Amino acid sequence: MSEMITADLVDLDLSADTKEAAARALAERMVAQGRVTDLEGFLADVAAREAQMPTGLDGGIGIPHCRSEYVTEPSLAFGRSAEGVDFGAPDGPADLIFLIAAPAGADDAHLTILSALARQLMNAEFTSALRAVGDAESAAALIRGDETPAPGTPAPSTPENSAATPVAASTGAAAGSSPADGSPADVSTAATDTGADAQPFRIVAVTSCPTGIAHTYMAAEALENAGRAAGVDLVVEPQGSAGFTRLDPAVIAAADAVIFAHDVPVREKERFAGKPTVDVGVKAGINRPAELITEVRGKAERGEVTGGSAPTPVERGGEAGEGYGSMLRKWLMSGVSYMVPFVAAGGLLIALGFAIGGYEIKSAPSVMQHFVWTQTDSWAALMFQIGAVAFGFLVPVLAGYIAYGMADRPGLVPGFVGGMIASTINAGFLGGLAAGLIAGGVVLAIQKVKIPKAVRGIMPVVVIPLISTAIVGFLMFVVIGKPIASAQKGMTDWLNGLSGSNAILLGALLGLMMCFDLGGPVNKVAYTFATAGIAVSNPSDSAMKIMAAVMAAGMVPPLAMALATTVRGKLFTETERENGKAAWVLGASFISEGAIPFAAADPLRVIPSAMVGGAITGSLSMAFGATLRAPHGGIFVVPLIGHAFLYLIAIAVGMCVTAALVVVLKGMRKPAAGSTAAGAPEDIAAPAAETKQPVAA
Repeated sequence: MSEMITADLVDLDLSADTKEAAARALAERMVAQGRVTDLEGFLADVAAREAQMPTGLDGGIGIPHCRSEYVTEPSLAFGRSAEGVDFGAPDGPADLIFLIAAPAGADDAHLTILSALARQLMNAEFTSALRAVGDAESAAALIRGDETPAPGTPAPSTPENSAATPVAASTGAAAGSSPADGSPADVSTAATDTGADAQPFRIVAVTSCPTGIAHTYMAAEALENAGRAAGVDLVVEPQGSAGFTRLDPAVIAAADAVIFAHDVPVREKERFAGKPTVDVGVKAGINRPAELITEVRGKAERGEVTGGSAPTPVERGGEAGEGYGSMLRKWLMSGVSYMVPFVAAGGLLIALGFAIGGYEIKSAPSVMQHFVWTQTDSWAALMFQIGAVAFGFLVPVLAGYIAYGMADRPGLVPGFVGGMIASTINAGFLGGLAAGLIAGGVVLAIQKVKIPKAVRGIMPVVVIPLISTAIVGFLMFVVIGKPIASAQKGMTDWLNGLSGSNAILLGALLGLMMCFDLGGPVNKVAYTFATAGIAVSNPSDSAMKIMAAVMAAGMVPPLAMALATTVRGKLFTETERENGKAAWVLGASFISEGAIPFAAADPLRVIPSAMVGGAITGSLSMAFGATLRAPHGGIFVVPLIGHAFLYLIAIAVGMCVTAALVVVLKGMRKPAAGSTAAGAPEDIAAPAAETKQPVAA
């Protein structure tokens, strides 16, 4: 622990009888050493953290901790209580109490040291030695790692010991555990109990807690210990305050199951999609890791796949190498993924308002001034106005979460402010993109500046938001906002002027994009382009035609695959035929991802066929003059579509063309040796799915 703890910060005769009194007694020692500047302010931060989740752990351990602006340097105080203090642990009071104080702007090195302590607390020999130590200096040295626990120190009997195997190590870290920086552990010995030739069961796990200092790493250590005891290959990605090292995509792909032990959202959770998953709080990872391993193995044996749909091959293809283009795509997709729910909620509410009250409902007075419970027009106006407010968040959310994808939470404030400025000056979708990228870049640049130690505590909450927001605001208002707004207006005027063959070509292009990667980046660009056009109070006729063409084309791939599996089922595996039944509903609901299983198994036949059908549907929709005010809904919003009958014909034509092409191309394929049908044998999807071909979403 370096000099984070000294003998002056150790109390081996802690007399407090409540957790508040214990925290105060240890905090007073920090104040006396000049490590905390405001006792009451710091204790308020400790109490706020305690209110989020009790910090008592099985085995008689309490770890009150927080980040605070009143902490001058990362510090640790230790108290040992003869009577025990209740910190909310299931097995009773804590006799070993660690108060961890981290500055609001603590650097990664200090946080790594604190995370190492958290791992040590899962070592029974370490905690036993602390219970037996006789003087404060020796206790501080033991915690710092200057002294090591005596081999064979008896471990206390706790529920945790039954779940995790103690591993003696001179530094207090479990042998084979992941280092504190989150890099994968050496788990090559995990299969010792499974036989020399047997493949061990493979698990990947993610741990995280609100402060990312203690519970994150304790859960990681407990899971790794339990994994070794169970003879499974288990690798953990601790997502702590000091950042995290992403697991190798190959390790994730090879895993049989996933464990999430977290109290904050798992970052980049989509990497783990499509596998049997146990999702619990971080304390469950600490207190009952063996149970979690047993539970997830049971799910795997029963084939209970959770965690959402797997990423498309286009998305997977960007993981290796992490070049600038790949990172840029992920940043943009981060913003779009957070924006889409606002589009769906706001757009459908607006559509319902129009369906009930007609298009003139947009001119209705505010429902705050006039609302009659028995009048349908009042309800229509209410839905329209709620939807309009939701739509108002589109550009700020897009910009904010692009910045979040680049710089994590510090990017949110300048990103949202920049996005709101883009909306204010009518810079629209393009302005939101620019604001998000600028905000993220500014925050990253500020974080690289070396700053005095005294200022670090206020960096995350004052300095970074202030400086980054001011810079982004200046650039958006004074420098680039007006040119972007002019470009946005020019593009809108061009779209409004499209007619005849130009509009048909645009429809074909949008159809190709919607069917290229089925929910991937290209698909999302087309969809976001369309929704941005109708995210105004009075969208143009051209914008509504574009929205109609985009939704129509997006419905084609799953509907076409459903049709193909119905008319020529022998060309498909039994699993694909079952997927085809679900694809009817998914396609009708405008969920393009319904075609992913088919595209992943046979991309060279399915994707080009889908693109042809999508292009035809998009061009026909534009030629028929179909319009759509709702950004989602599939056939369920047909009453809101202009020229609805012709619109459905366009979808049917594209669906039939795609289905026919798929059937013809699959019929031309030579049967694999030993197969009994003209289609692919049952196991052909496995190797095909491993290719890096782009897939539509």
